[in-house]
Amino acid sequence: MSRAKGNIGEDKACNFLYENGFTVVERNFYSRFGEVDIIASKGEVLHFIEVKSGLDYESAIQNITPSKLNKFIKTVNVYLKKNSLDIDFMIDAIVVTPKEIELVQNITL
Repeated sequence: MSRAKGNIGEDKACNFLYENGFTVVERNFYSRFGEVDIIASKGEVLHFIEVKSGLDYESAIQNITPSKLNKFIKTVNVYLKKNSLDIDFMIDAIVVTPKEIELVQNITL
């Protein structure tokens, strides 16, 4: 997927988060391991979010492979350490399709 299409999906995801009571803290946090698309908070919990876009839910969510998830978790740990954070957090995904946007929480479980 092109960066431009990825940005469109991330913009839609951010709007979805705002509409559902989240505050976007940061976008596109990079480490040597990879990238976290969106970091958002709701209540006392920080959410690290991978955004996947596709024509349907299945094709989008299948792009989160075990290897990708491992790199994502390493990047989350870099962010927490860099910012000296010891707080509750979740690793989530937002799936953006032409018909809907869905938040999938705790994708590591």
